[in-house]
Amino acid sequence: MKRNLSLLLMSLLFAGTTLAQEHNPGSVQPDTIQKSSENTFRKQHSSRTDHSPVGINISLWKNISTQRTDTVGSTCFNLGVFSSMNRLNGLGMNILGSVTGRNVNGMQMAGLSNMVGGSMRGMQIAGITNINGNNLIGVSVSGLVGITGNHAQGVIISGLANISGDYNRGASIGGLLNISGEGASGIHFAGLASISGGNFKGFSGAGLLSVVGEDLNGMQMSAFANITAGDMTGVQVSGLGNVVGGTAQGLQIGAANMAIRAQGLQIGLFNYYKEKLDGFQLGLVNANPQTKVQLMLFGGNATKLNVGTRFKNRLFYTILGGGTHYLDFGDKFSAALFYRAGLELPLYKQLFISGDLGYQHIETFKNKNYGIPARLYALQARVNLEYHLTDRFGLFLTGGYGGSRYYTQGKTYDKGIIVEGGATILKL
Repeated sequence: MKRNLSLLLMSLLFAGTTLAQEHNPGSVQPDTIQKSSENTFRKQHSSRTDHSPVGINISLWKNISTQRTDTVGSTCFNLGVFSSMNRLNGLGMNILGSVTGRNVNGMQMAGLSNMVGGSMRGMQIAGITNINGNNLIGVSVSGLVGITGNHAQGVIISGLANISGDYNRGASIGGLLNISGEGASGIHFAGLASISGGNFKGFSGAGLLSVVGEDLNGMQMSAFANITAGDMTGVQVSGLGNVVGGTAQGLQIGAANMAIRAQGLQIGLFNYYKEKLDGFQLGLVNANPQTKVQLMLFGGNATKLNVGTRFKNRLFYTILGGGTHYLDFGDKFSAALFYRAGLELPLYKQLFISGDLGYQHIETFKNKNYGIPARLYALQARVNLEYHLTDRFGLFLTGGYGGSRYYTQGKTYDKGIIVEGGATILKL
């Protein structure tokens, strides 16, 4: 009995010791320690010379070349009809085109197109298009389109259009169009339009239209219109119009200038601001939401029958109009167009005094057959007294002096005192 009990206890002790060794994380077998030490030694002394292979790619077509297309190799020189490479560090020349999966550092030339999946650093020349999936740093010249997926820094020249997905810093010259998805810093020239989706800092010139999606710091110049959605700090020059969606700080020159807020100078045929002006407007018509448009009907001894439209602000006003019979009623028909700009001040209750300077263009039509010049111009100065009978109707008297002169000769045709009188419709 005692012998059987002793055997049972020894069996349990042996089983417990074995189980503890198998489940104890701190226990390591000697063989395991030896194998681990050998592996560590091998890792510490193993070779790390995993350099990417560099080669020369002479290619007729994809995979028909001296260098296979892989994901680790790079090419130092490429010559062929059409080539496909992983990476180019050097010179590549192809009759049709090339496709590079990763980056290019060097120069690419192709008859049709160059396509780079990563970044391009260097120079690209293609007959039709250059496409870079990421950044461009350097020079890109293409016959039709240059496309950069991210940043472009350098010079981009394309016969048709340049497109940059993000920033474009440098010079971008497109035969028709330049498009930058976000900011653009530098110089943009385009035959048709230059468009920046975000901010623009630099110079933008376009044959038709220049558009900045947010703010402009620099200069916009176009034959048709300049449009800035945000604020403008700098100069806008256009043949037709300048539009600023925020504050225009600087100079606007165009047939029409418009801004939400203006700080500086607006020069054009029509100038408009919506909220506030800290500066000066110089144009035929200067307007804002508070500008009153008033109709004037009057007669006088300069042109006998006249009608004009007055654009009146708080102090300053301009008048555009026309009149008939510059010559006497007994003569054949003659007419004139006039422009006047002046200042009006309240004198007493509903009585106002104003003064203005004017320019008049005169056409004598068939009277030229009787020795009278076919056309003349006149410079005039006036002082006006106006009384408002009601909120909608007023009367005025004018006295002044003017002289008409030949366009082609430096002499006066006629001069004298001006006397006029008429009615004003104050609210249309």
